[in-house]
Amino acid sequence: MAQSAQHATAGDVVKISGHQIGDHARLGEVLDVLGEPGHERLRVRWEDGRETIFFPGSDASIHHRDHER
Repeated sequence: MAQSAQHATAGDVVKISGHQIGDHARLGEVLDVLGEPGHERLRVRWEDGRETIFFPGSDASIHHRDHER
């Protein structure tokens, strides 16, 4: 289920939709949620192994992973 950034937790997946025809979605794992409520930013490890601080926009969705094993 997709959620807004304020509901992201470590281990969730962030998905950024492609902006042009033929662009693929970009996926990354949320490593940490930083900032105050309403001004969250995410530390994300992307599929290519890079880590960035990401400010989610309207093209981003958060997909929860099962945190209980």
